[in-house]
Amino acid sequence: MSQPASSPVNKVRSGVLVGIGLMLLGVFMFAMNDVMGKWLVATYSVGQVLLLRSVAALAVLLPVMLRQKVPFEIPPQPGLHALRVTLSTLEVACFYWAVTYLPLADVMTYYLAGPIYVAAFAAFWLGEKIDKPRMLAIACGFVGVLIALRPSSATLSLPALIALAGSLFYSLLMITTRKLRETHDATLVLGQILGTLIFGLIAAPLAWVTPTPLDLAGLFLLGIVSMTAHMCVNRSLKIAPASVVAPYQYTLIVWAIVLGYLFFGDVVGFWTLVGAAVICGAGLALLLLEREAARRGREAKDIETPVLPEA
Repeated sequence: MSQPASSPVNKVRSGVLVGIGLMLLGVFMFAMNDVMGKWLVATYSVGQVLLLRSVAALAVLLPVMLRQKVPFEIPPQPGLHALRVTLSTLEVACFYWAVTYLPLADVMTYYLAGPIYVAAFAAFWLGEKIDKPRMLAIACGFVGVLIALRPSSATLSLPALIALAGSLFYSLLMITTRKLRETHDATLVLGQILGTLIFGLIAAPLAWVTPTPLDLAGLFLLGIVSMTAHMCVNRSLKIAPASVVAPYQYTLIVWAIVLGYLFFGDVVGFWTLVGAAVICGAGLALLLLEREAARRGREAKDIETPVLPEA
């Protein structure tokens, strides 16, 4: 006999499908945000882009916080929050700086390695134990980074190092976020936006270019798209299991390749594709290992996912 339309099983399945849809939409919006950012940093400085983007993001976030009655107060562990804001500001500045010179897919490949770094750093910072399968997955992820980076005097450029540094800042950001799990999501995002706003206020006047009305609209739209993408991803993770929807975040590299080619004529190198495939495979392996650990009744440690290199 078929299940009634309102049965719990069908409700769960419906929630999973909606979660997957929201994740795919959020990832696509992040990809479009990256395209817009790469387009704008060709004319405007990173500081100016972050300044105007942050103003627009605040215009979206503050009404949401007011509606949800999120308290505007200094959260517990202010030192750790300050560290998180600093890491967030550094990683997003590195991201925009890197895409000024590199194809989107190259930069995103380095950032996709974030979960690999997190799994490795967690053993030292959070005291988490890493078994042999996870160690193998982490090692494969690092091999993927080396394949994509191809470190040599001919290929190791300053923009590549900036992108790599940004991905490391991003992984440390995820580690600090894990230690601040009790803090409301909106409060965490607000801190990130305020960090980039302050950075923009300091850096933008050093290379200010008066934007055209169309570019000004694009700069504000950048912040709105970014905030909406965050909301889609966060909502997806709340209504569907993370182990189900998280793998869809790796579609970001596909969008980076396609949109980079369509908008900028970027052609991704063979070794970058190979490295990206190895990194994505290692990240998916870590997710599967966590899901298997949960099934065996062990405490599942949330493996952070790589779709939030920007705030």
